[in-house]
Amino acid sequence: MSHSASMPHWLQAINTEGYIINALDLLSTREFKRYTARNASVRSRPAEEQRTPPRAGNFSKALLSLIGTRKIDAFRRHVEHYSIATGAHESHKNMNRYMDIIPYDRTRVVVQHDGSYGGSEGEESVWDGRYLNASWVQERYGRKWWIAAQAPLQYTAHAFLSVILQPILRPPDMSASPANESPSSRSCRVRTVVQLTQDVEGGRRKADPYFPSEIGKSVTIPPERGCHASALKVTLLDRRSIQDAHCVLSTVSIVPLDARPPQSSESRRTGYDDEDYYGEENRSQEIIFNHLLYLSWPDHGVPDHEDRDSLLAFIHLVDSTNRDTSRCPVHPDASSDHACPAIDSDPPIMVGCSAGVGRTGSFIALSSLLRYYGFLPPTAQATRPRVDIESPLGPIPDEFKDDLVLQEIDSLREQRPGMVQRAEQVILIYEVLAKAFRATGS
Repeated sequence: MSHSASMPHWLQAINTEGYIINALDLLSTREFKRYTARNASVRSRPAEEQRTPPRAGNFSKALLSLIGTRKIDAFRRHVEHYSIATGAHESHKNMNRYMDIIPYDRTRVVVQHDGSYGGSEGEESVWDGRYLNASWVQERYGRKWWIAAQAPLQYTAHAFLSVILQPILRPPDMSASPANESPSSRSCRVRTVVQLTQDVEGGRRKADPYFPSEIGKSVTIPPERGCHASALKVTLLDRRSIQDAHCVLSTVSIVPLDARPPQSSESRRTGYDDEDYYGEENRSQEIIFNHLLYLSWPDHGVPDHEDRDSLLAFIHLVDSTNRDTSRCPVHPDASSDHACPAIDSDPPIMVGCSAGVGRTGSFIALSSLLRYYGFLPPTAQATRPRVDIESPLGPIPDEFKDDLVLQEIDSLREQRPGMVQRAEQVILIYEVLAKAFRATGS
């Protein structure tokens, strides 16, 4: 870790109660405006048009009459920018774990389907790829790309794993690869998945498991209804606990099964181990990823003060794990210190909690600011800032223009609804960043 900056003056303001209250109020006010536009993007569309892809500026006369003619154009722009019409579509509703957390159309992760859908006109065949409740998110200050996702449901696990299995489609506004490197020269895939919720918390199901809990065991994950992609065999290769980071690190294999089962209700259930039914596994397409489960972050809350050291250790572990290129599919017999130039040295990370907004947004914000101030290494492939991060709501007031925590959170909320969901989580980011500075004597 390289660190030279001293604690910024605005970070010391967290000890001023009035400052925090005003910051929380500003964030809340701006998110409420996004919430209003999100709702309008769905409710303003006539019922007969709800079954087709959304079009910009398609509002009912009753709604427009309430707005006033001078504000209509601005309102149209807001609704188009914050539209969630795809995720709220009738055919996608049961793929959302929570109905109030739906990704923006412009930043949602589009899962490739390679022609595997067989819908009729007006159904999946007219949509751009398979739906998954997940969003492309870029750190405002650290500039790294992430995929922020809800915890998979049983019937969305296949789409979730397909994001890992397939080469990455470049996220929106991502700059091209460096001039001396062709886009095809690297194998850019997600190889690190971060889970910030346990499967069951407080007696409630928060995440559905999609790989076995016993080393060497496998499960078969079929695709969702209407998708004719191959089923996936998922095997737990290794699992170990890392005490100082309060986490469990699992190594998982995904292998497509060549034969495609009939799409009956019985064949769509998860957990098959019947390889004869699904056909031969296609070992040549095996993909291995690391799954890191953090154990000390309660739902709707924050890690206890005694767990803050483990949170910082976990953030560092996630970053170093993602940069590990020793498991090389191009050169499987290479030594453990082999670094293959054909593999992306720092690909996007997929991170989620239950809804993929509260703990998820806090984790990304902390990673970004720790990276910006030198507590984490810079991202390996610098990218330009996203154009659409600049909010149509206008700039942050001058009172907070130097507050990077507030700016980072507002930027994340521009990319996925409800990021850093609770006031305690906002305060956590200030406190953990300040803790990192104090640990270095800055």
